[in-house]
Amino acid sequence: MRELLLLRHAKSSWDDATLDDADRPLAARGRKAAPVMAHAMARHGWVPELALVSPALRTRQTWALVAAELPRPVETRLAPEIYEAEPEIILETIRSVPPAIRRLVVVGHNPGLERLAETLAGPGSDAAALARLRTKFPTAALARFEVATHWSTLTSGAARLVGFLKPRDFG
Repeated sequence: MRELLLLRHAKSSWDDATLDDADRPLAARGRKAAPVMAHAMARHGWVPELALVSPALRTRQTWALVAAELPRPVETRLAPEIYEAEPEIILETIRSVPPAIRRLVVVGHNPGLERLAETLAGPGSDAAALARLRTKFPTAALARFEVATHWSTLTSGAARLVGFLKPRDFG
């Protein structure tokens, strides 16, 4: 069994209107939420072997804060193709992950990440988690899937959503 974690970047700042979208940093709320999610990941034993991270500043900062709190280093690759990508592009990127990787995290953006999560959730998914995900996939939220196939053959409806966590779940 493989595990796929979809982590939306933490809350970004809109304070500087002159910045390009890709250059927006995290807001104070985002800098606080990312380590909260890292602690939840570590507590549950959901430490990935590989992180695919959008090159936007807010996703890189989110992952840096998460990775710093995990109990072991995680191989990290910037994935320019997932920057604000459609779900199909994100899925293609996941399909290129080597089969030896058992737990993968993708750190990206909405709406693509949320739509991918909804698309992947197939039979046996946790109904309550799916309902929460469909209600809102907020910043720094994490969707966790069990994947019974190889990454290269992952398709819509072929994963089980087994958890959905939001920073607000932890106070």
